[in-house]
Amino acid sequence: MRTEDILTTLRMVQEENLDVRTVTLGISLLDCCDPDIGRLCRKIALKITRKAGSLVRVCDEISGRYGIPIVNKRLAVTPASGLVAGGSEEALFQVARALDRSVQEVGVDLVGGFTALVQKGMTPTEEALIRAIPRSLSETERVCASVNVASTAAGINVDAINLVARQVLELARRTADHDGFGAAKLMVFANIPEDNPFMSGAYLGYGEPDCVVNIGVSGPGVVKRAVERLREQEPDADLGEMADQIKRTSFRVTRVGELIGREVAARLGVEFGIVDLSLAPTPRVGDSVGEVLEAMGVSRIGAPGSTAAVALLNDAVKKGGLFASSSVGGLSGAFVPVSEDRALAEAVRRGDLTLEKLEAITSICSVGLDMIPIPGDTDPETIAALIADEMSIGVINRKTTSVRIIPVPGKAAGETAVFGGLFGQSTIMPVRGVGGAAEFVRHGGRIPAPLQSLNN
Repeated sequence: MRTEDILTTLRMVQEENLDVRTVTLGISLLDCCDPDIGRLCRKIALKITRKAGSLVRVCDEISGRYGIPIVNKRLAVTPASGLVAGGSEEALFQVARALDRSVQEVGVDLVGGFTALVQKGMTPTEEALIRAIPRSLSETERVCASVNVASTAAGINVDAINLVARQVLELARRTADHDGFGAAKLMVFANIPEDNPFMSGAYLGYGEPDCVVNIGVSGPGVVKRAVERLREQEPDADLGEMADQIKRTSFRVTRVGELIGREVAARLGVEFGIVDLSLAPTPRVGDSVGEVLEAMGVSRIGAPGSTAAVALLNDAVKKGGLFASSSVGGLSGAFVPVSEDRALAEAVRRGDLTLEKLEAITSICSVGLDMIPIPGDTDPETIAALIADEMSIGVINRKTTSVRIIPVPGKAAGETAVFGGLFGQSTIMPVRGVGGAAEFVRHGGRIPAPLQSLNN
């Protein structure tokens, strides 16, 4: 690396909140399958201990060596619905408990993989897993769940959406003492990626290696400062020059992530997978996607022009990452998790950023309706309709979209939901037209795949 590149990277770490947001070790549990649930859980614990026992130590050593923080160490495992053939809700709950105990033993922050892939239909085991989500996520500490209910190839499974919507409400109710926080550990997807290192949607896909390291690198603070420096040095810079500056910055951030990821993989003796360069914010000042938009000239997030600004940002981040590495994957781009982003949460409080505007932004951002608190008395049909709308955006546009909404028990629009830590807080957003599509979603069935997804 040239001296200029080294100094630039040091500044990113020391002054601009650059970090490796997560090292996620993917572990296949297919060889743990056993008809006896007790033996299955013991095998899961043994394999996680064997494969991930040194993950935290290795990450800490490498972080110390390079001076680059590694914030989270996580696991992603084979979808639990594929491990318990003909399993009951109780059996799947036991798997969730085994995962939780195992990751606590190895010191890992979270584990993803309590997952069902039901975009075209549900097996009895997948249905049991979805029904087991409220108990499993409320009675464990570190287990995260995801359900893929739609894809461009298969269409949208509205029966699964209706079932998931009821579980979201029940999960929030079971964690009412924490403003329904349990629902923050569940993501509903269209076109879920198989190599996503970010929770709550991480799991190890069936086409992945037995054990693989995936890296999630963030850096909204770095991108913000790069845009600010450009505007200070060249006040007349146009949007094309701004995009180019973001691309160059994303290039450097991705190279840092790949350096860390390949070394972690080598030290663990496993394969290196992908770098997911996603501008995933935290509630800290200076570590916000919303602040990037403000630096670009969007003084009121949610105003006309906000969607175009996110489009520019998302595209430039993806291009910079792809130029830096052939191993970019996952969800790479810009996240807009409302409660986790100080500037976005403030825009919601002011009333500038609405649920409808967020839905428009999700047509071009990397995820979807993310970390959005809504009134606790929202009915399940309205939640199902919100999910179905977001899934439609993903299916028609051939992109990943997701929903992570949190009905806050006992609270109404305009009040504040507080989740704490990296999950932040936000004003509860109003949902307009509650119940207006109840009859539509109650029909159930499957919305067919769009024409462009069919062969020939």
